[in-house]
Amino acid sequence: MLSYEELCRHPAAFPSLTGMTRSEFDDLLSRFARAEADLRAKSDTTRRGGAPRQRAAGAGRRYEHGSADRLLMALLWLRVYPTYEVLGFFFALHKRNAQLNVLGALEVLDSLSDFPFDRPGPDKKKARSAAEVMAAFPQVRVIIDAKEQRINKPQGEGAQRPYYSGKKKAHTIKTQVVVNPRGQIEAISESVPGSTHDLTLLVGSGVLGGLGEGEGAMTDKGYVGVDKHHPGVPVVMPYKKPRGGELSEQQREHNRCVSRHRIVVEHTIAQLNRFTVLRQVFRGKRRQRHSRVTRVVAKVVNRRLAVTPLKTHAA
Repeated sequence: MLSYEELCRHPAAFPSLTGMTRSEFDDLLSRFARAEADLRAKSDTTRRGGAPRQRAAGAGRRYEHGSADRLLMALLWLRVYPTYEVLGFFFALHKRNAQLNVLGALEVLDSLSDFPFDRPGPDKKKARSAAEVMAAFPQVRVIIDAKEQRINKPQGEGAQRPYYSGKKKAHTIKTQVVVNPRGQIEAISESVPGSTHDLTLLVGSGVLGGLGEGEGAMTDKGYVGVDKHHPGVPVVMPYKKPRGGELSEQQREHNRCVSRHRIVVEHTIAQLNRFTVLRQVFRGKRRQRHSRVTRVVAKVVNRRLAVTPLKTHAA
């Protein structure tokens, strides 16, 4: 049976199974235990059926596994993405109990408040000056891109149509990722059907409206037309080749320069994709669950980036 104690005997395996080192895991474990106790104390409903709570928090049957094993189970599920049948085999649980343990741990991890997942606001203090990070585009406060993930084909034509992505030629679910110029994640949008246009998702998220005066964003060519919705916000994006025409040499050089800086968000998305739950076909049927999974993975990635920052590509 896999357990925290057993894994501690093989510390080199921690990053492969959880996405973090043992010391980072232990730091998260202390926060996880406190957040779980707080969440349970504040709950006014039972975990079974959602009925109103009649006893004090803590009553009822205890978990078969301790906090360390339950956190390990959730992180292993995110990192490796086994089926609940396989996960239960590793932890000597029925697949339904393994699922409930994972869902409960994800709820606790999603409740942690020490990560910057509110939309970037004008009163947010900058960690470093934009000119120091992106000398060529000092007005850029955030870099924005969308991430698509394949899902199982929904049942029925009416349910399939919203999730069909013409770009991926598959049924997908889409999430907007907002990072600062150093690659740290500032905000994660709710998951939406794959047919949703990137611009529609950006406008609906309200990210640009939360920027301070003079602060702007950097995007790819999929966000052409954003100036009509936010005319006062400077947005840096590559030039789009006109139909039947060609870009000038100056425009092509601009596009190359933008690509060198925008690659930071691609590197951050690559860090998200290191967790198999966000790389393979997502098996869950609820968009809300995908949103929670993405937020939790992003928090884990932010913890890693705080230790090992991404490279910046300022000219």
